Amino acid sequence: MTTPVRVLLADDEHLIRGALAALLSLEEDLTVVAEAATGPEALAMARAHEPDVAVLDLQMPGADGVKVATSLRAELPNCRVLIVTSHGRPGHLKRALAAGVRGFVPKTVSAQRLAELIRTVHAGNRYVDPELAADAISAGDSPLTAREAEVLEHAADGAPVAEIAERAALAEGTVRNYLSSAANKLGAENRHTAVRLARERGWV
Repeated sequence: MTTPVRVLLADDEHLIRGALAALLSLEEDLTVVAEAATGPEALAMARAHEPDVAVLDLQMPGADGVKVATSLRAELPNCRVLIVTSHGRPGHLKRALAAGVRGFVPKTVSAQRLAELIRTVHAGNRYVDPELAADAISAGDSPLTAREAEVLEHAADGAPVAEIAERAALAEGTVRNYLSSAANKLGAENRHTAVRLARERGWV
């Protein structure tokens, strides 16, 4: 009998993660070797257990699935990454593919289908949910520069310009310019609307 595929499950929703672990453990050729609830914990568990496939929730505390995937590609290049998400926005898919993610699927997939996809990415193939792929193509690329996106992220919690400037290590005038430019590109009347629009499209 072939060696089972070693799987890491990372999701901050304990009930979902526990249910998935239980269902995947019924598959003879899959073994869940570790579980994690946050991005940093997922990285630590991956380093400790060296899984064949890491199944990561897109949105986790500490670091999202794409950031974890980027780190895994550098540290554990043989570990394939499959991202599951309830927020399949176009920009997220593009970031994930750029990070070397092999699979990108909505959380609505069944455990049986997820098991099939784990085997698919472990075999070196790629799978992207067709609807998410179509949405990403129709949305086009982000008009924001990397700096504009970064400043918008710092502004997401409603922080004043002075605080954003400190976080981003920029002058206040420069921050205002970036925020104004981002709002103009997104057709937003203010930075709060710009943040919302950019988030809806997965650009920040």
